[in-house]
Amino acid sequence: MPVFVYKGKTLAGAAVQGELKAQNKADLERVLRQNRILVSSISKKAPELQLKIGTGIKKVDVSRFTRQFATMIGAGLPMVQCLDILANQVENRELAKIVNEVKEGVQGGATLSEALSRHPKVFDYLYTNMVEAGEMGGALDAILVRLAVYREKADQLIRKVKGAMIYPSVIAFVAVTVTICMLAFIVPVFAKMFGGLGADLPAPTMVVLKISNFLKANLVYMFFGGLALFGAFLYWKKTPSGALIFDKTLLATPVFGNLVRKSAVARFTRTLSTLLASGVSIIESLKITAKTAGNLVIANAINRSVLAIAEGETITGPLKESGVFPPMVTQMISVGEKTGGLDDMLNKIADFYDEEVDEAVSALTSIIEPIVIVVMGVVIGGIMIAMYLPMFDIIGKL
Repeated sequence: MPVFVYKGKTLAGAAVQGELKAQNKADLERVLRQNRILVSSISKKAPELQLKIGTGIKKVDVSRFTRQFATMIGAGLPMVQCLDILANQVENRELAKIVNEVKEGVQGGATLSEALSRHPKVFDYLYTNMVEAGEMGGALDAILVRLAVYREKADQLIRKVKGAMIYPSVIAFVAVTVTICMLAFIVPVFAKMFGGLGADLPAPTMVVLKISNFLKANLVYMFFGGLALFGAFLYWKKTPSGALIFDKTLLATPVFGNLVRKSAVARFTRTLSTLLASGVSIIESLKITAKTAGNLVIANAINRSVLAIAEGETITGPLKESGVFPPMVTQMISVGEKTGGLDDMLNKIADFYDEEVDEAVSALTSIIEPIVIVVMGVVIGGIMIAMYLPMFDIIGKL
């Protein structure tokens, strides 16, 4: 609803001005007349410029909201009352605002899934489809519980993968920063000292000095060039061909690719299991899962499975051909299809691969940490040795 700025006078002649929400100017004039205000001007307020990255709402906030909503619905409280309570007690202000808008939508006659779908950045395609399935099947409370469990486990999986990369990334950043600082600020001090001695410098020392001089002369250009390359990489990664090449490369990476593969399998099986158990059709479940796969190679394999089912085949063929899914996974999915318990089998695979992700995270951390430390020691130690070599030569001559 737009906001209007008005000016006017009371019956006593006192000047008044303010802001009010209204459907249009005519509605606002009627409201002001009822309040005995003689209107002199009404103008629509310009929207405020809000520089904000994303929605400001974390995934854990939505997961917590879903769990609380499921508990209230399960306790038999009316939907509007549940949403009203949650809008008042949610800590995140942005989410509270959206929950309040969802409540107003439901009060206005929309279904819960329709009201949620108006906020796709917060409640994604998977979320709204599961809620819609729950509404149609008359089991909204059970679907919300299943959705809460799914989101909690999915969030936990994401935290594990991110957590595995934080420590090595910090060490690598510190190593690069220290190396650049040494080459840009410490090595030049040695260079002045060596210039005063007038002695012939060893080859390692000359190499380090040349790198230092090049870095000092081009540090600004290298910084902005790096930013430009990073921006170009992000743009390329957003293109369909770039995203596909990047995802293929990511899966083929010797150590990290194993973690990506296992987390992708866990996410795929958990999502598909949750959708099927919620009553969503197999084709629609696969379409939703493809959109939320997070990897184009896997998404393409899932989309080929949709075509296979439409032609009367099983979903396991395209999954095998993709080369992403381990044989054990495709065999278990095949057994689930044949026995009619696909959702239960997928859930078991997801539980198994959640544990596999834990092991992969531990293995990745244990491998990367010593490698980064050794590289850091070799680089920094090599620079220091190169700087002290001339001193050793001079001392030897003396």
